[in-house]
Amino acid sequence: KLTSLALQPAITPELVQGRVHLKCSYSPPPPEPPVQFRVLWSRLSSPGKREQIHQETTSQPFSYVEMDGANLRLGDTVFCTVTAFRRGTPEQQSLPEDSKGFYAGIKFLPESLEIAEDGKEHVLTVLSTVPIACPGQDDSCKITLQLSTEDLGKSSQVPGPPDIALSACQVDLLPGPCSASSCAAATVTVTAVTDFARDGNRVSRLSARPAAPGDALWRAYTPRDVKVTVRDLPTGNCYSFTDPHIITFDGWRYESHKIGTFLLCRSESRPFEVHIRQWDCGGHRSATACNCGVAAR
Repeated sequence: KLTSLALQPAITPELVQGRVHLKCSYSPPPPEPPVQFRVLWSRLSSPGKREQIHQETTSQPFSYVEMDGANLRLGDTVFCTVTAFRRGTPEQQSLPEDSKGFYAGIKFLPESLEIAEDGKEHVLTVLSTVPIACPGQDDSCKITLQLSTEDLGKSSQVPGPPDIALSACQVDLLPGPCSASSCAAATVTVTAVTDFARDGNRVSRLSARPAAPGDALWRAYTPRDVKVTVRDLPTGNCYSFTDPHIITFDGWRYESHKIGTFLLCRSESRPFEVHIRQWDCGGHRSATACNCGVAAR
């Protein structure tokens, strides 16, 4: 009789003898009569399509499959499907029950960012959903991810310099116990570049690449990119012109007739300042100064 037994299969990652395995666990039904389980492992080969990678019949309430880099690779979304039947009567099966899809590989949280050119730092977490295994390298066991950014621009524009800046060019994922959906994690901060250009909202891509991994499992793996949208903010303007009329960022107007070199403006939060030089430009009735030089950092 086809019935649903609420087996609730779930996939968790584990290190078995130093190698990465996935474990499918399920709740066995009441012990009488003795029950066998058929466990079918599959991976998402394309949207909506699954490809079978392993099948076994067992009396245990769990099943293992190894991530060998061939049948099962990093970047795969994996499922296990469990069917129960009585020993000796395999034709009387329960309804097959699916686990949730388990993504094996690197995840970025959040998966995409929308930030503004306001100087704020945004924390991006890089995590591995599978354990970090380094056979024979236990003293310096880690996976180093090389981070890079690329400006995708707007559809009507040629890509320019990256619109985002990272706090680090690489992060290390160190081995540790798996908990929740993470086996190793690191953080990096992302800031929008304040470019003083009215260049509209631009999209940048943040990529991570494993750097010279010792483990063959990581060698051919490229994690998914993160899309970062930078919202353009209108930039302030200040002026000093002719016999210097000065208009400040907030629209205040005044004049300066002194001779010499002066600090026009300076940022208190980053290395940015502008100096101006004013000289005597020959007023008949009173001393008049004019702009004659500018230096900006």
